[in-house]
Amino acid sequence: MRAAVYHDRETVRIEDLPEPSPGAGEVKIKVSRNGICGTDLHEYFDGPIFIPSKGQHPLTGRSMPLVLGHEFSGTVVELGSGVTAVQEGDRVAIEPIYRCGHCRPCTTGNYNLCNDIGFHGLMADGAMAEYTVVPQSQLHPLPDSVPLEMGALVEPMAVAYHAATLSGITDQGSAVIYGAGPIGIGLWFALRGMGLTEIDVVEPSAARRASIEALGARTLDPTAVNVPEVIAEQTSGRGADAAFDAAGVAPAIESALESLGERRTLVSVAIYEKPLSTPLINLVLRERRIQGTICYTAEDYAAVIELMAQGHYKTDGWVEDIPLSTVVQDGFEPLRAGQKMKLLLDPAR
Repeated sequence: MRAAVYHDRETVRIEDLPEPSPGAGEVKIKVSRNGICGTDLHEYFDGPIFIPSKGQHPLTGRSMPLVLGHEFSGTVVELGSGVTAVQEGDRVAIEPIYRCGHCRPCTTGNYNLCNDIGFHGLMADGAMAEYTVVPQSQLHPLPDSVPLEMGALVEPMAVAYHAATLSGITDQGSAVIYGAGPIGIGLWFALRGMGLTEIDVVEPSAARRASIEALGARTLDPTAVNVPEVIAEQTSGRGADAAFDAAGVAPAIESALESLGERRTLVSVAIYEKPLSTPLINLVLRERRIQGTICYTAEDYAAVIELMAQGHYKTDGWVEDIPLSTVVQDGFEPLRAGQKMKLLLDPAR
């Protein structure tokens, strides 16, 4: 089979590998689509970061080189011994977390914070390939109404949904999202699915504003308006009930904190490449909070899949397919340059 194998920084090659076989408790998946994540870009251009380069990962026993890919969907084509959760032919989305099961986060239901957490496609051979093998515990069956192409988006949309739930916002609240990339779009879908109607998306890029506006979102250009003043006017001076940083830059943090009402929460869902100075006085004087968020749990996956089944998620204008065979030149490079929004790899091409 063909697969995109990570060897080191800026060294990913399409190689011919033997098809994997499932062991006990595992299933073999024929991959339909695999999304390129920002983490994949960081590994390619700046890594290895999370991919083990010195010694093996404690849960998977793997180190580089390995096959990339953790945002994917596909069809079950072979069962290992003891598998009862699925049957051959089932269509599935995959929750790619490996967890130890015995640390405090795992035993309290917060396994997304496992002390030894691992990810399919970063600490084990992933799904930028025609086939991959995963534990049955990672599988989420897809309803007939959810296409496999949409199923490949469950993982990043679950990241956004988990962040939305941590804000504590209700369906009567107002929210402001900073950044209209894939996670910002996912936050908008999640909040809409939770019943919110008062949502502003702050994005300086005209192209990204146009993409999310085409989905029905209300946007603000921070280079043209004073966002906290607009939010104050819209909320009669109360401020937003929740803010989300999916931009990862200092001006977004400062604007988000100023836009919040008292005792309200800024959820930080961006990956911060450089240290940021945060004006904590904006927290102190209004008792605001900053909440971190990472990954998801099975409950977030179930919620996203249910919303997808109800038709809440759309891919028009921001999601595109490209061949696996040109993952670097048609995938990593244009995404890094900001020329594309979300790309799904098709292993058949």
